[in-house]
Formats: sequence, C-alpha cells, structure tokens
Amino acid sequence: MRWDAQALKPAQQEMPGTAPLLPLAGLVRSVSTPEFAGVTFHEVTAKSVLNKVPAGSRMPFEWTVNPYRGCSHACVYCFARKTHTYLDFDAGLDFDSQVVVKINAAEVLRKELAKPSWNRHHVALGTNTDPYQRAEGRYRLMPGIIGALADSGTPLSILTKGTLLARDIPLLKHAAAQVPVGIGISLAMTDEHLSEAIEPGTPGPRARLKLVSRLREAGLPCGVMAMPILPWLSDSDEALDSLFASLAAAGATGVTAGALYLKPGTREWFMQWIAARHPELVGRYRRLYGTGSYASKEYRTWLAGRVRFFKARHGLAGSHGFSHRDVDDPKPGHQQADAAPQEGMLFGATLPDGTLPDETLPDKTVPDKTLPDDPRGEEAAYPEGSLPQPRSPRSGPGQHSQHGVKRTSQPTLF
Repeated sequence: MRWDAQALKPAQQEMPGTAPLLPLAGLVRSVSTPEFAGVTFHEVTAKSVLNKVPAGSRMPFEWTVNPYRGCSHACVYCFARKTHTYLDFDAGLDFDSQVVVKINAAEVLRKELAKPSWNRHHVALGTNTDPYQRAEGRYRLMPGIIGALADSGTPLSILTKGTLLARDIPLLKHAAAQVPVGIGISLAMTDEHLSEAIEPGTPGPRARLKLVSRLREAGLPCGVMAMPILPWLSDSDEALDSLFASLAAAGATGVTAGALYLKPGTREWFMQWIAARHPELVGRYRRLYGTGSYASKEYRTWLAGRVRFFKARHGLAGSHGFSHRDVDDPKPGHQQADAAPQEGMLFGATLPDGTLPDETLPDKTVPDKTLPDDPRGEEAAYPEGSLPQPRSPRSGPGQHSQHGVKRTSQPTLF
C-alpha cells in the first residue's frame, strides 16, 4: 500500500501489522511502508513543541524544538539513544526503527510563539534527533517550523546530517533576512566505508561536504561539528588531515571536534557494534573509557593537540579548536611554543595504541599539571556559524558580514 494512499485514521483501525507497540500520547496512527523498510512512524499530535532546556544545562540556548523522536539515521554512537527509553522503546534498534512524528509541530509552534510571554529567545533544532532525517522528505515539517520562528522574530539554529536541508535553502535565506540564523552540519569523517558502517542511514561524507558548499554559496553560515572522533577508527593523522582539509575546501565557517562520548544507552549499543565489527578493539575501548562516558583525559589531551595542528594547517585555527575547549590550552603562568609538525603530544599523554610519546621528540609544550579534568567543558562551545549571531544595533535585516556571519569566536560556556 502506498503511503500517499493512506488516510488518517485512528491507530486501532489500521491494517494488521501497523499497530503501535505501545500507547503514545496523542497517537493518530502508526505507519510502515516499503519506502522505509524496517521503520515504523508513529504520528502524534503534540500539545506543545517548545522545550525548555534545564536551568543547569551548559548549552548556549534555552529552548529547543524536536519534531521527531528516534532517528532513521541509525548512528551507532548517537548520544540521544537513551531518550527513547522515556517512551518505553529501547535505546538500540527501536531508536533507529520506531520514529515518533509530531505532525502538527508547525501549527502548535505558531500558537506558542504568539503568546505575549514569549521573549523571542534563540530556538535550537536538531539537538536531540535529526530534523532532516529521511522522513522529513515525506512530512515536510521543517518549512512550517522555520517560517513560524522567522515570522515571530525568533532567532534559530539547525544542526543536521541530512542533505534534505538543501531543499529549504531558499526559505533559510528568507528567514536570515528576518532573524539571526545559525546552521551546523555534523561530519566527523571522510571515509565513506566507515560512515556507511557506523551511520548507515545518513548521507555520506561527500554529500554532506557538498551541502556545506551549497550553504556557503547561498551566503548562509555553516559551522561543522566534527564529532565524534572515533579512537583507532577515525583519529589517525591521515583521517584528521583529510577531514580538516575537506572542511576547509568546502568553506566551513568554523569547526569543533571532539572524541566519542559513550553515555549509558549509547555505550551498550556501540560496544555491541565494536564487538561485531572490530573485536580486536573491544579491550582497548574498555580500557580507554573505563566505566565512564568519556575517553581518558590523556587521550583527550592527545587528540586536542592533533586537532589543533591540523586545523592550523588548513586555515581553521581561528574557529575553536577542540570541542568547546582545548583541554590542554595553557593557563596563566604556563607557556606553550608555536605549533610544529611533531607537536601536540604532552609528556605522559597516552596515545591511542596505549603507548607513551617518545620523550626525545621535539615537544615544546609545557604540560599543565593543574588542568582540571572537566570533560563536560569540551561540549560548551559551538563552531562559528552554527549559532545565530546577535546583530548590532546598526544592522538591519539581512545585513551580514562577507561570509554571512559575524566573524567573532563563540564564548566558552561553563
């Protein structure tokens, strides 16, 4: 049965095999089609779509909108997997195959934005699951959401892996003439085979690089979140050099990079994948991550140095080094010499293969023994262009810098 031929009906009237797995608030129907083999879409009507970010969060925004729950991109490492358990789905296969769609998202959002109490705070999209996953081609929720935000005078940002965003470039250009707009693309590897294996539902790296270029050619900003860098899989000098060279060539306005983050729910699913695809790495990952969510401080320090070096090599050094904060940036009283090809490794820093760097190498970096071990600090900055930049009082709608974004670095947010 073709999707377009299906009429909206209560879920209990659907054909056998399309009933929902569990009662969902506002459920209209559950849909499975040959176009999305193995994926079921649970269409719901939402009462509210504006989500308030918890007060204790370090995120640089207060409000989010997530038109979808679950994601057919099926990224093995996705940090949002555990959120699916709040709906009584599991964080593994269900997250990839049971997608909740808020079919009235744009309509509800317009009503919420029209309230006198709304203060036009920045609203971020794509913070949990991707708003441009494949289903967006069918549901077309984002044009209405973007229009509602722009028409209300609300700044917005979008983070996505989905090349479906290209469909909305004209709409985003129009929105950027009304309100500040930020756009971020998630891309952390250029190896097409690795991407196909670990993020099988996403457009490949080449397609996302082309999207970055299209956004820049349209005069829109485009920061890149180069996360996660995968130990032993995408952290070699060759991989990092290829990544940052490609991002620079595509015209990214800024880049941040960070190591794989394995929070509960994601950790179990990822380690199952590692055991199946790269069994030789299971022990290494267990030692590197221990019982926590973050790679060891030594590894993050080592990676920070390599990221800094390759960003400098490709002219990206002014756009935030290591995911939100360079963990080995010198503090007052600590000195660091100019980067050189052999640098970026601190004495005592464990390398990905478990060895220590040769202390006879020309390493001019003076280690900062007082650096606090605060891995959350690595998540506190976004690449330039990915967040809406406040306009100066003199700026009118649509007045941006040469590159479509004010060229100032993002603040470190703690």
